[in-house]
Amino acid sequence: MKKSASFLIVACLLFVKAFADEGMWLPQLLATLNEKEMKKMGMKISASDIYNINKGSLKDAIVSFGGFCTAEVISDKGLLLTNHHCGFDAIQNHTTLQNNYIRDGFWAGNYSQELVNPGLTATFIVSIDEITTAVLNNVTGNMTEKERQSMIDKNIDEFKKAVKKENYQDVLVKPFFEGNKYYLFITETYKDVRLVGAPPSSIGNFGKDTDNWMWPRHTGDFSIFRIYAGKGNKPADYSADNVPYLPKRSLNISLDGVKEGDFTMVFGFPGKTTEYLHSSAVAQIMNVSDPVKIAIRGKALQVLDGFMRKDEQIKIQYAAKYSGIENAYKKWKGEILGLGLCGAVDKKKMQEAEFEKIIAADAALNSKYGGLLQQLKETYSAIEAYGYARDYYNEITPRIELFTIASKAWSIVTALPEAPSVFKKTLSVATAQIDGIFKEYNAGVDQKLFEVLMEMYVKGQREKNVSPVLKKMLLENNNSFAELAQTLYAQTAFTHRDRLPLNTNKPDSNWVSSITSDPAAILYNDIRNTYSNNISKKLNELQATLNQFQRTYVQAQTEVFKNKIFYPDANSTLRVAYGNVKSYKPRDGVNYHYYTYLDGVMEKYKPGDYEFDVPEKLIELYHKKILAAMLSTENNPFVLLLPTILQAATAAVLRWMLMAIWSGSILTGCGKAP
Repeated sequence: MKKSASFLIVACLLFVKAFADEGMWLPQLLATLNEKEMKKMGMKISASDIYNINKGSLKDAIVSFGGFCTAEVISDKGLLLTNHHCGFDAIQNHTTLQNNYIRDGFWAGNYSQELVNPGLTATFIVSIDEITTAVLNNVTGNMTEKERQSMIDKNIDEFKKAVKKENYQDVLVKPFFEGNKYYLFITETYKDVRLVGAPPSSIGNFGKDTDNWMWPRHTGDFSIFRIYAGKGNKPADYSADNVPYLPKRSLNISLDGVKEGDFTMVFGFPGKTTEYLHSSAVAQIMNVSDPVKIAIRGKALQVLDGFMRKDEQIKIQYAAKYSGIENAYKKWKGEILGLGLCGAVDKKKMQEAEFEKIIAADAALNSKYGGLLQQLKETYSAIEAYGYARDYYNEITPRIELFTIASKAWSIVTALPEAPSVFKKTLSVATAQIDGIFKEYNAGVDQKLFEVLMEMYVKGQREKNVSPVLKKMLLENNNSFAELAQTLYAQTAFTHRDRLPLNTNKPDSNWVSSITSDPAAILYNDIRNTYSNNISKKLNELQATLNQFQRTYVQAQTEVFKNKIFYPDANSTLRVAYGNVKSYKPRDGVNYHYYTYLDGVMEKYKPGDYEFDVPEKLIELYHKKILAAMLSTENNPFVLLLPTILQAATAAVLRWMLMAIWSGSILTGCGKAP
């Protein structure tokens, strides 16, 4: 989720002051771990009002939106509120040059006008239970990581078979604390989620790249969907007969705003955090991994931006891709800045020194954990070069869609010897994926991405990690990446959907030959094989060792720092964070308030600007000073926008501040010392 780069500084300088105990807490444990403190901070409800499996509670209004965002049920008709960028892909899928919903926004006037989104889901949590003992049954310390995981997988499979659930419910088991604990989730997933409304991008994405991850921010970052249910209010695939979902609980929207010191809480599905890393890992993130990814994404963004500013059709096709690339790009830049400013590595080293001091004074602890930190340090040193090559491969190959198409086509070929049922499924899935790619594909854009990113691939890493086939092709094209790109994209069949005659029958020998001999497939396979042979095998070995050490280190911290209450890292499961609303001072002489006004939108307004233009209607309303009157106007979709802008304390602080860590930010070393 798009949050502020400034927050990475906040995470170091303010977070502890704003929140007595920072963390992403499991909701079912609030009553025992957090409720007392939360009430002292001003919470007026109980922990059972937040999480309860016997009656409706706040958890029943919180949704995992598509598996990649959080949404909230805000009406008894299944209405969902989520971020604009979370709904962006759905908005884009319905956008055409004639109906440009990205640019102009979209509002359904009635149920029949709400737009269907195949594949988009809304998942509720029914219950959460710890099952660590069952999962780790027969797991011993002398097992290899592979043996350990095999036993865990076996135990999980057996346990899931015995779980009592309804036939429309699912079972999910997730590791916590690096695999030291396991929790089981019963979930219900609704598969008919329709687009109801979204503001124009000049509001929903106001400030775009410049303001992304920054504060103060003035973006009306919201979109609205609705869950539909089948008979009995149960999950069902899309049907015209489905009706709006009746929730167990929905959230009320207050237009009163908040004041400094108010208790606040965020409830949702954070992506991934890494709170308990060794200092060597934090240093590697700051100095190696993040800079590599930033450089690659920066080049890709330059290419896309150049095309998107000139061509409205390309802008529509690549809007969601650009947003996804830019979001992490900006976050990583802020991550480096924030971790540097708060001295994260040094703080980690201080914690590690205290760790070693305590275990040195305790014979039992020393026998278990003596030398652990040195082992971690040595393993991170060994993995650094392989991690660098991994980041190059993982950032470059997915950006070039020619390679993605080649990989999907190749998967069909490799599935030919499999059982008919396996092949048929592979063919169906790959064909659907290829069709999806071509809906938002431009060969000219992709060719330029290939040219720019392949140059980085060759020049940015060790020669032994570069594909021999690529080096040969480059030599045949005068060592010019532009010539190579032009030649390859002229020769390959993978730039045109009609050259890939896929059907429900087995492809004939001519089709198979055309795939296996296609230059794009040959190049992609060699790049993949080069990575597999030179990098991934050794990387996997080192990662297995690192996983074992990291799991032991997390367990050790809970034993060594006995007075600290530990919360698990985010892993896309339901969590709660809480605190008090406050402003903050990022530097001397500067104070940031906890909300922004529409005045700030108009101060940033630049007519015709790519990022800071605003709709004429908003300008008119602002100058006529009739916004307050509109708040009382019934049945006006614009009412849903105004609280987002005017009450940004809720829309911004409660999301952009707390959820920054939930989207994958690293707070290692920036929180409180044990």
